[in-house]
Amino acid sequence: MSRSRSTRLSLAAFAIALTMPAFAQDTIKIGVITDHVGGSKFYAEPVTRGIEYGARKINESGGVLGRKLELIIEDDQNKPDVSAAKARKLVDDGVVIFLSTTGSPSTQQAQTVSLETKTPQLAPANGADQMTTALDNPYFFQTGPLASVQLATLMAYTRKKGFKEVAIVRDNTALSQGFADSFRGGLEKAGIKVALEEVIPQGSTSAVANLQKVRGAKVDAIFQAGISGPEMLQFFRAYAQLGMKEPIYGSYNLSIPAYLTMAKDLMEGVIFADAFDPDRPDVKTFLTDFAKENSGGPAGSLEAYGWDGIHLVAEALRRAGAPDREKLRAALQGIDKFDTIVGAKGTFWSFAGGKRAGFHPQGAVIRVVENNQHGRVLQAGQ
Repeated sequence: MSRSRSTRLSLAAFAIALTMPAFAQDTIKIGVITDHVGGSKFYAEPVTRGIEYGARKINESGGVLGRKLELIIEDDQNKPDVSAAKARKLVDDGVVIFLSTTGSPSTQQAQTVSLETKTPQLAPANGADQMTTALDNPYFFQTGPLASVQLATLMAYTRKKGFKEVAIVRDNTALSQGFADSFRGGLEKAGIKVALEEVIPQGSTSAVANLQKVRGAKVDAIFQAGISGPEMLQFFRAYAQLGMKEPIYGSYNLSIPAYLTMAKDLMEGVIFADAFDPDRPDVKTFLTDFAKENSGGPAGSLEAYGWDGIHLVAEALRRAGAPDREKLRAALQGIDKFDTIVGAKGTFWSFAGGKRAGFHPQGAVIRVVENNQHGRVLQAGQ
């Protein structure tokens, strides 16, 4: 082979070698673990939809650090072991962070992977208090409204009601039990007796017997700590069937739009904690823009959690200055006041002081179901 031809081939090979890394680094890979078929599908998918919309708008504005965001989405079927396996797959695929929009037990199991591989993990909507305490994982961050914050806001709203005895109704999932435990602790601390706690097991075809016990206890109110949609549908059906009038107070789980469809015309007057004020001007803009650009229906708090979550990731990447996992973790931990669509007016997400649960303690609101819609805000903060 002539020297000139050899030189040309070497230069060509060198040029290819140079372009390969550039191509490989053309995007910043962001993982998403969602649930398409399991019990958390009806809230996981809307959050994921908000992430996708947010990533698209970020990319249309030039991306982050000169690169587009590439979402790699995996379905864990809301199974903890599958969620951990999907987290490991995402890490192997080269993501710099992954967002978990699935159920809290599955999200918690995926933490074993984020800790072992030192890969940041963000749960933009989960509200269980134990998410950041069950495992000492500095790579895990949570921005959903904590159950304790929701209850404190509910208690502030009901303080003038003069409740003496109440009932808690839940399903038999671990997350529902966690919410019920938070409710019980807060109620008892406020001097309100929990007269009974009724459990509607998964797979139940009726909750009439449960609600008959509640009616017989003559409580002042019912605190709804359910998570599983089908069982809570049975709760609302039984409540209507028995003609009950006790006021119902629920967690932000009742802000999931699917309940309004499943329990159509059965939730009028239900009071629930939320983290979404549709009357805020910036929220109105978000809702209008989302409706124009998406065919999957109007947005609500769930899509907003996803939108805020991916924008938080983008901001952390900018602060990190590079798609480096350790730098990204440090950047997330350093975020103090991050403005969001979710939350009461004037609140923000913050991880200052080493916190890993970033939702503002005054960020929850109290809303009411009116005309089969998530209605007005009755109270903001505690």
